[in-house]
Amino acid sequence: MVKNAIFCDCDVIHGDIVDSVREKMPEEGELYDLADFFKVLGDSTRAKIMWALDESEMCVCDLAVLLNMTKSAISHQLRSLKQTNLVKYRKEGKVVYYSLADSHVKDIFEKGLEHIRESIR
Repeated sequence: MVKNAIFCDCDVIHGDIVDSVREKMPEEGELYDLADFFKVLGDSTRAKIMWALDESEMCVCDLAVLLNMTKSAISHQLRSLKQTNLVKYRKEGKVVYYSLADSHVKDIFEKGLEHIRESIR
């Protein structure tokens, strides 16, 4: 037996709670998409790109210089971020500028970083 483990020792299932939570539970597809969303953020290179784009709209060339990576490597990571709707882009002439997709993405990223910084203290 695991020392100091926490187990539920009750003999009664709290049916009212289970039913209430079950009614509110998102559909399986939504939870699958949510898991994919967080998986994409689970890469440190993509996290660096997200941080940079949280600071400012940037083009691939600028991101490559900032992160000391090739334009090809940055483009590959941006493709993953675009597929999961975490970043968007706009064209100005021949230059493509990337930014975070919306305020939800910005909030999630900033809250995650805030959580990490608080847990370090």
